[in-house]
Amino acid sequence: MGDVSFTRESLRTADLPDYAGIDLADVTLVSTPELAAEALAALLAADVIGFDTESKPTFVKGEEATGPHLVQLAVETRAYLFQISRLPDSEALRTILESPRVLKVGFGLGNDRSALKSRLGIDLKHVIDLGEVLRSEAHRGTVGAKAAVAHFFAARLQKSKKIGTSNWASAQLAERQLLYAANDAHVALRVYREWAARAAAKAPR
Repeated sequence: MGDVSFTRESLRTADLPDYAGIDLADVTLVSTPELAAEALAALLAADVIGFDTESKPTFVKGEEATGPHLVQLAVETRAYLFQISRLPDSEALRTILESPRVLKVGFGLGNDRSALKSRLGIDLKHVIDLGEVLRSEAHRGTVGAKAAVAHFFAARLQKSKKIGTSNWASAQLAERQLLYAANDAHVALRVYREWAARAAAKAPR
């Protein structure tokens, strides 16, 4: 199922149209018990959700990493952003991330498990790192979201390095940060659905 038949042509992005992504109106910043309850109900009702985290980068040698500062979870129609410093508690987030029934999918999740455990005491369960499972003969290294979007949707995913390395620990996140973070989780879900659909279509009947 990991063979997605990447080709050199499918990975070229210069001439592709921009990937539209999720709208800001469909992004919820979870900052109250009521919003946490809404997010919990929506996310636990899904079989698969997009997942990612953001952390304030460390630029000084020896500086201690204190993330994750933001956890992003997405269903098809909405992304929920859990800003750790503003959460009344982490129980809703814990219930979702520790659920053995809801599959969490994302890109580049190597450090997320240990960071969630050390910072919040959350044991991440039932997760797939798409960057690893999408490896193929044409793309032997870890597959990033940009390459996956180019291959599956013939579109160019714009990812700003400036925003990606911005201060995710800030009490007030800018709209461009919210969109960047939401799309990281939402695009992972869309890629997974497309990958799974193509694999099912190729499976022997």
